Order: sequence, then C-alpha cells, then structure tokens
Amino acid sequence: MDKLLRTHADAIIRSAIRAVQPDEAVSRALTGQAFPGRVVLVAAGKAGWQMAKAAYDCLGDRIDSGVVVTKYDHVMGPIANFDCREAGHPVPDENSFSGTQAAIDLVKDLTEQDTVLFLLSGGGSALFEQPLIPGEELQDITSQLLACGADIVEMNTIRKRLSGVKGGRFAQLCAPAKVFSVVLSDILGDPLDMIASGPAYPDSSTCDQAIAIAKKYDLKLSEQVWELLKQETPKALDNVTTRITGSVRELCVAAAKACRDLGYEPVLLTDRLCCEAREAGSFLSSVLLTHAGSGKNLAFLAGGETVVHLTGHGKGGRNQELALAAAISMDGHSGMAVFSVGSDGTDGPTDAAGGYTDGDTASALRAKGLDIYSVLQDNDAYHALKAVDGLIFTGPTGTNVNDVAVALLRA
Repeated sequence: MDKLLRTHADAIIRSAIRAVQPDEAVSRALTGQAFPGRVVLVAAGKAGWQMAKAAYDCLGDRIDSGVVVTKYDHVMGPIANFDCREAGHPVPDENSFSGTQAAIDLVKDLTEQDTVLFLLSGGGSALFEQPLIPGEELQDITSQLLACGADIVEMNTIRKRLSGVKGGRFAQLCAPAKVFSVVLSDILGDPLDMIASGPAYPDSSTCDQAIAIAKKYDLKLSEQVWELLKQETPKALDNVTTRITGSVRELCVAAAKACRDLGYEPVLLTDRLCCEAREAGSFLSSVLLTHAGSGKNLAFLAGGETVVHLTGHGKGGRNQELALAAAISMDGHSGMAVFSVGSDGTDGPTDAAGGYTDGDTASALRAKGLDIYSVLQDNDAYHALKAVDGLIFTGPTGTNVNDVAVALLRA
C-alpha cells in the first residue's frame, strides 16, 4: 500500500465530511424565524440526531417537545426532553414504525398557530414509515428494489405510495399546524419530493410512473400493492415552508479544497454520478492512466450515488465495490489511488464508510489468494478490502449528502 496516498485519502475524507456537518446549516435556516404558537420537533433520517441537536442549540426551550428517529448507533446522547429513537436502515423495521407513530402522535391536536419543525435527511425513507401494507411485505419490497439496482428516485416513487406519511402525507397529518421543514439533501439535483420520499412536500411523480417502475424490475407484488400504486399522492400542500441545506456539491467542493491544500490540482468531473459502482471505479482508474506521466499532482472528483446489482451473496457496499473495481486497471502502477466514501459513515449494510485501493492492491490480493473479478461477482468487496487494509472507517458522521469518490495521482 502507498502509505502517503492513504494518509492523504484519510485527510481528505475527514476534512470534507467536517465541512458538511448540518449544525451551521440548521442554525442558518432557523435564524430570524418567528414561531408564534407551540413548536414541536420531528427529526427523521441518518442525520436526524445531529440536526435535532443543532435546532435545540439554536431555539432551546422554545421547542416544546420532540421525536427523533435515526439509524442504529446514530444517537449520540440525550437532547432535552426529546424522544430519541433508533431504527432500521436501509430496510425499515418495527422500530421505524413505532418511532414514526410517536411522531404522528406528537403532531395531533395542534392548532393553526402551532408549528412542526420537521428536520429531514437521507435515510428517512426507511426510518420514517407508517406502512399501508404489512411490515414484512414492505421490507420484502424494499429488499427487492435494493437487489435489482433501482436508483433512489425509482425506489421512492414506489415506497411513497405504500406509506401513510410519505409523498406529502405527513404534512397533511400535521394540519392545521404549519410545517417548517429543513432538508439535508442526499439526492442528485435536490428533488424535495424524493428526499426521504418527501413526507412534507407535494409529490411530482405519478401512478403511471410507479407502475412502470414495478414492471421494469419485475417486482413481485400483491394485489393490494398494485391497487395502492394506482392511488394518487398529494399534489399541493398549503401549510409547508421548506428550506433545503447541504448537498453533494458542497461535499465535492470541500473535498476539492482538501485536495488543493495537500498539493493536488483538483478537477471536479461530476456531482451527479449515478452509474454502476464498478463501472465508476473502472472509469476513474482509466482517467488516472490517461494522465500518468503528466508531471502534475492531480485529483479527480466525482460526487453522487452509484448502484450495485447483486450477483452474489458477499458483503460490501457501493463505495467499496467502486474502489475495488478501480484496482484492476491500477495494478502495478505507482503514485495512483482511488477511494470512495459515503458521507454518512456507512456503506450499504456494513460498518465501513467506503474503500481505498491503489497500484499495490491487486498484487496484495493475489498474495492472499483473492481474485478481484471473483470477489466482485460475489459482491464481497468488504472482506477483500479488509484483507489488505483497504476499508475506510469513520463511524456515524452526523450528516448525509451522498458519496464522493476521488482519484489521486502523484507525479
């Protein structure tokens, strides 16, 4: 392993994630806002605890009470009298359902003078859920969507029609109270009706689109689900004000600055990466090979969210697959590395945030009897990268603004 490149990769990751913490963004969204009646807080998503803490630091006891629903191991301590809960992600579980019910109970019986401060971040589609079908069936559909490689917009177009809170329905439950929504975006282009499936935003997707997606991926659905896909979601809401804050572009800008501070000339390739993970890894390593010998220290950045089609039964995530796939073309080439990381600190169902590979990775894997192609076929990037110290660990970061992949080249 190239120790200098790995040290630089870790420094870039730390700096970029630190720059997109939600604290300042939440405070900025709340500064100068007047809430005449009661204020209750509902926070949902992988950054839910951090956003709720920032809101309390800003408004203090002005917030009457609150419910926070976030991912397991993401609650960092108590916040005033808030009910902080942890639940399942990326597949919802009973704690997702009970936590959401607590939020629904909290917003009952509010008046027109009252405000629901709704703090939303990525992961809310699984964490904030009141299913209109049996929980086990919803879990199965979510698993089908993950396995077939559906992108986040396609997944949410389906899921919001199977939910009592998604697609603007939570805002309807809050009425006649006003909803002041602060959103941390984890979807390319920041479509407010798709982030966490838009619980407090009018839905722009249609029944026809939902049905087409179900047919495209040949989803195995019950008659009840097919009927729900035909029922339209709210297209207008008059009690909601929304502030969007944080995005993958900010993550890329922060990563680019960190690269520049380390002596690399950064080049932002895209902040809308949305292809197969292993194809993205192959592309980034190809870019490095093109510029090898240029005499420059370069950093090529790509932000977004790739997808993985499951062909095996191994362990891993999209960022780990991206990094491992990049190792194929870099084999034997010095001075180059590719790493990819999820800004929330987790990558798929694993405890790793992402993966790192360089020109030494392929030979190190061969020495341990591991073939990259076979590993990718089995979707087992986690164990392969673990064997060569290629996993990236950050722990829960408190934010969630997609992923960033970086290809480093040293002259």
